[in-house]
Amino acid sequence: MKEINLENSEIIQVFFFVLLAFISMFMVLIMFFYFSRKKIVKIEVDKKNLEIEHQKELLHSILFAQEEERKRIAQDLHDDISSKLNIVSLNSHLLKTPNLNEEEQMEITNNIIELTQNAIENSRRIAHDLLPPVLEKFGLHAGIEELVEEFNSTKIVKVSFDNQINFDNYPIEKHLHIFRILQELLNNSVRHGKATEISIQFTNFDGQNSCTYIDNGIGFDNSSEEYQKGLGMKNIESRINFLGGQFSFNSQPNEGVIMVFNFK
Repeated sequence: MKEINLENSEIIQVFFFVLLAFISMFMVLIMFFYFSRKKIVKIEVDKKNLEIEHQKELLHSILFAQEEERKRIAQDLHDDISSKLNIVSLNSHLLKTPNLNEEEQMEITNNIIELTQNAIENSRRIAHDLLPPVLEKFGLHAGIEELVEEFNSTKIVKVSFDNQINFDNYPIEKHLHIFRILQELLNNSVRHGKATEISIQFTNFDGQNSCTYIDNGIGFDNSSEEYQKGLGMKNIESRINFLGGQFSFNSQPNEGVIMVFNFK
């Protein structure tokens, strides 16, 4: 009888040990999943925070660029337009000077005509910088052709342009963003990259519109901090973001630049 009781006691002890082991394993699994889930949630939160911070940087670059553009326009209006009109006004008052001979009147009149013409040309240039008329009248394809022709006319660089996309259904806002992206890239290639050949190609593959931009310039290390913080690239990125697209950019010293971006 004592042997049976002892055996039952040992069975109960084994049972409790097994039960305790299962409970311990269960608690370990719970703790493992809890901390794993917590880590996953933290990673997701950090990722979202990085995305928010990135969006803030893009917004800041847009606002900064807009403010710089306003300052530039204000400076142009003051220096080129306002100053010339002030001189026109002064010359106009000189015409009221008594006893002016014919030669003096002709000289003052010619000054007024020349200054007025310069003011008109400068006002057209400022308006063109804000919104190139060719974009509004004839669309993006014609606007890019005109931009390419302007760069080719310098004889410093040879730019080729090929387009397989119909931009007619795109709103003018998207035309302007794509135009400004190419304008920024072309300026960078010529001024900083010292490129002599540039290729711009628009293609549509499986309903996806994309642009491939290539130059043969001196290139740079696109992993550098200077590139990452560059306002020009931030502006380009913000415009591509507005277009609902993505981009890839590759450049190394002495290997030129290759950029591909898509848009909707």
